[in-house]
Amino acid sequence: MIKINKLEIENVKRVKAVKIEPTSAGLTIVGGNNNQGKTSVLDAIAWGLGGNKYRPSQAEREGSVVPPYLHIVLSNGLVVERKGKNSDLKVIDPNGQKGGQQLLDSFVEELAIDLPKFMNATSKEKANILLRIIGVGNQLHELEVKELEIYNRRHAIGQIADQKSKFAKEQPYFPDAPKEPISASELIRQQQEILARNGENQRKRQRAQQIQQEFEVQGREVNRLTAMLNAAQSKYTELQQDLAIAQKDAIDLLDESTTELEANIQQIDEINRKVRANLDKDKAETDASEYRVEYDKLSGDINAVRQQKTELLTTANLPLPGLSVADGELVYNGQHWDNMSGSDQLKVSTAIVRKLKPDCGFILLDKLEQMDLKSLNEFGQWLEQEGLQAIATRVSTGEECSILIQDGYVVGQEEIEFQQKPGEIDAGPTWKAGEF
Repeated sequence: MIKINKLEIENVKRVKAVKIEPTSAGLTIVGGNNNQGKTSVLDAIAWGLGGNKYRPSQAEREGSVVPPYLHIVLSNGLVVERKGKNSDLKVIDPNGQKGGQQLLDSFVEELAIDLPKFMNATSKEKANILLRIIGVGNQLHELEVKELEIYNRRHAIGQIADQKSKFAKEQPYFPDAPKEPISASELIRQQQEILARNGENQRKRQRAQQIQQEFEVQGREVNRLTAMLNAAQSKYTELQQDLAIAQKDAIDLLDESTTELEANIQQIDEINRKVRANLDKDKAETDASEYRVEYDKLSGDINAVRQQKTELLTTANLPLPGLSVADGELVYNGQHWDNMSGSDQLKVSTAIVRKLKPDCGFILLDKLEQMDLKSLNEFGQWLEQEGLQAIATRVSTGEECSILIQDGYVVGQEEIEFQQKPGEIDAGPTWKAGEF
């Protein structure tokens, strides 16, 4: 990995003249009070390595008659210079060959010289950068689209099931009602059949009464007509037999009542209302049950897609152990970005930026005063472990600062005398990180 071995900066923004040799691995903190030139150091490095798009709007130090001068020595032997009236770029490789911005761009990651750009991005943007560099962005996007589609279908099914269940609960139920609606014409037909049978019974009763009358007349005729006794007796006997049969038939007859049918005919609308209510309730309960089955199936499909996403990220070449993406956001050791400690946020950002261009072994960080000493120490130890270099600023003059800037100088370099030739710095002392 390529790192910054040495910096010489003159007349850039608030910097008057500084020489710095950052630590090769770990955290180099440029400290000092406000408006002393700390951020100007980082801006000068960004301009020197990132190109003119990082040139400060007012690059030359106010009041200076000497143009800005930048001299950066990298660990791969490259020397990067900007000097002269136009601050032209010159890149010299170890073999003495000249290069340009294209050579620097091949290994200098843009976010490494502007890490806050990554840290201030939205959660979705951070996650997309990570997914892009590990090469699973498109696959994960397809799985997320599939998961959302199934989720929306399941949500709709669940709503319908809930509506059906609610409707079924609200419906009245009539246990005494028949299973099917009643037909008025069928009831009338049944009534007519009963009336016909009753009419036949009445005819038989009338016949019995008629025979009874004839029998009585004939009996009187027997008393009156003795001469005709034999004939009358025969007729009498015959009639007596017929009478016995007729009376027996009449005794066994039982008229059917039409009262219930008449009541049903009168109440057919009410009965059918109850039947329909029962059918609606049964149908709603059946529908609700079927939708619940479909809901459970879709839940299984969602879990299967989520498992695919987990496996995809588990097998991916992630830049940091414990780092992943969940619901479109970065997650580190189970915590989303807004719940990560400041140290963890810096670890995640640095690891992702390093993954973008693995040859870029340094990052620039401005304004670390919001971090406590414990977090700074943890971050510095992690950088050393990973062999990474970070140059950062902090409004502080405490012992955690590797270098102190005051009035545009590194403390201890105030007596540097500038040469008359523009862009050259007197060969005064060079402060190495960690000497404070």
